[in-house]
Amino acid sequence: MDWVKNKRVAVLVEKLYEDLELWYPVLRLREAGCKVQIVGPKAGETYASKHGYPAKSEVSAADVKAADFDAIIIPGGYSPDHLRRHQSILTLLRDAAEQGKVLAAICHGPWMLCSTRCIKGKRVTGFFAIRDDVENAGGIWEDQACVVDGNIVTSRTPDDLPAFMEGIFSAMAGA
Repeated sequence: MDWVKNKRVAVLVEKLYEDLELWYPVLRLREAGCKVQIVGPKAGETYASKHGYPAKSEVSAADVKAADFDAIIIPGGYSPDHLRRHQSILTLLRDAAEQGKVLAAICHGPWMLCSTRCIKGKRVTGFFAIRDDVENAGGIWEDQACVVDGNIVTSRTPDDLPAFMEGIFSAMAGA
């Protein structure tokens, strides 16, 4: 996987993130040689997961641009509901979508894709409870471990993380 070395990836963080959905991609991507930054609403802020595990934001979304990254990953849990309250996060994702960057979201993460209006006509999955939100945003719901539609990669739950990572690597290879 030499082609993935030095790819620049942002992983979004906010309070109540799902532990595995943040840390599994961070560690797998770093292991593959990617340059991963944890991006949150505030630089240097520590955000607790649903289970209390801390993740420190290395940089603020207001201090980076979509052009700084090849991909952005949106973990689930309840953090997407908090993330979409920050204009800087929404702007980063909208710009990344417009630039065709890989946007990968798992569990409740596709809520962010709904909020940025980038899934109209795209095949999408996520945690079953957000199906109505995805469809109301114009997404085409599929109940699969991982759905890749162009630059959009989505998965349902932590059990789908291996397929999610395969989808991310595949989308990054095509980007």
